[in-house]
Amino acid sequence: MGKRITIQDIADSLGVSRNTVSKALNNTGVLADATRDRILQKAAELGYKQFSYYPPLASIPKPENCEIALFTRSMPNSSHFGSKLLNTFQEKISSNGYRLSFFLIREQEFAELQLPAGFDLSNTAGIICLELFDYAYSQMLSKLDIPLLFTDCASNIDFTTLDADFLFMENRSSISSVVQTLIKDGQHRLAFAGDINNCHSFFERYQGFSDALRLSGLKPVTDELLANEPFHTVEQLASHIKQLPELPDAFICANDFVAMDLMKALKKCGLSVPKDVKITGFDNSAESQIIEPHLTTVHIPSSAMGYIAAELLLSRIEEPGIPYRTTYVRTVIKYRESSRY
Repeated sequence: MGKRITIQDIADSLGVSRNTVSKALNNTGVLADATRDRILQKAAELGYKQFSYYPPLASIPKPENCEIALFTRSMPNSSHFGSKLLNTFQEKISSNGYRLSFFLIREQEFAELQLPAGFDLSNTAGIICLELFDYAYSQMLSKLDIPLLFTDCASNIDFTTLDADFLFMENRSSISSVVQTLIKDGQHRLAFAGDINNCHSFFERYQGFSDALRLSGLKPVTDELLANEPFHTVEQLASHIKQLPELPDAFICANDFVAMDLMKALKKCGLSVPKDVKITGFDNSAESQIIEPHLTTVHIPSSAMGYIAAELLLSRIEEPGIPYRTTYVRTVIKYRESSRY
């Protein structure tokens, strides 16, 4: 009788951990498709008794339309959550025979509701939109009769009017929880910083801020200039802070980069974070863990969102008639020094 093949045997033959092999065999956890395929094929090759058959990758049929298009107004840098999302999205669709094509939408194309130069609708299976916060342009895309996925969208989007799927990080509840924690710690003069009309996620974060204040019977301490007006320089922001009739106990910022600009502006005003003012952000960017003091923020599972985005779009390509979906991925609050005494 031959040797009984174990998970450890498979792991040793591939130079991976037992935990990684277990995830692949049991289809649990987040695992790169290429890694999963390699493990499953090795399990079949070695005769692992609990895994009787796995079709070789060569058996995966190549799609007739092999392009998936990314439409964006600006390519995300390495600090943007979209960078990691796109990495895992591309990995997932590649394992299904698709390749990702990148299209930057120019201002003129937005204004004239034109598709980007070089885009071939006849050879495209689906479109994913990132940092595409224009309602009229989104409406135009939804009329193309092609699988369409938005990762975030314009702040004034009416989901019922667009034939598309939507993917968001959870925004409203996490910010509400952050604000409620600050209130319990004695911070009652609170303000929101960031352009709430920039995108749907910013608007939802402002809603979470407002929810928490309303539950505690509080109102924002400033006018809504910080919520509605983008400041182009730290100096402009510092000038505005100096003109505030009352300095907030804490600023809740739309994202980490708004928070970091605000921290610099407060420093120019001779104010200290968190001694004089508490600050919170959103995104858990790498910079949020470097800046002093380290920034309280909300972590987005960007890599996992890439897999989810791919599954949403691929399933729409496979079954165009399924109901349109709006999906939220849970976020995690990271409390750090910027919101503490």
